Amino acid sequence: MRLRRLPALLVLATLLLAAPASAANGAPHATGGGSFLFGGTIPMQFGFSAVQLPNGGAAGSFHHSYENGGFTYNLRGTVTCVSFDAANHRAWIGGVLTKVGSTDPDPGVAPGDDAWFRVLDTPGDDRSTSMGFVGAIESSEAYCAMQIWPDGNDRTHPVTEGQITVAP
Repeated sequence: MRLRRLPALLVLATLLLAAPASAANGAPHATGGGSFLFGGTIPMQFGFSAVQLPNGGAAGSFHHSYENGGFTYNLRGTVTCVSFDAANHRAWIGGVLTKVGSTDPDPGVAPGDDAWFRVLDTPGDDRSTSMGFVGAIESSEAYCAMQIWPDGNDRTHPVTEGQITVAP
């Protein structure tokens, strides 16, 4: 079981070491990595680093991987937007997929597609969502701007291993 955790820990270490220098200079940022159970049953590994640039743009990367229905999914992307709710330690992260690896012949997404997720940083209860894609929301930038957060942390999942840090 420990060997299965190694890839998630390596992704987290890589993302944290490669975090943009702006984060070290006090720029608003969010980082994290580990795993959670999507829908209470599907183990999902994730890693991300997102920093808000002085010009209002964003930089960073993200990764989600999981296995479902006999197929594996490995989604990677570049951060294009991030927004924060400082009072509640929340962040919305959006970007563009740069790599879609899957054993599913039709994974439903492709490199170049927008993707997004949201995270919560609270002591003992870090939470994340799985990725969302274009549909009811038209773009990553729209997602970050809307800052949708359902009541009761609905559709977020407790991080079972790892950590999330939101520093607005």
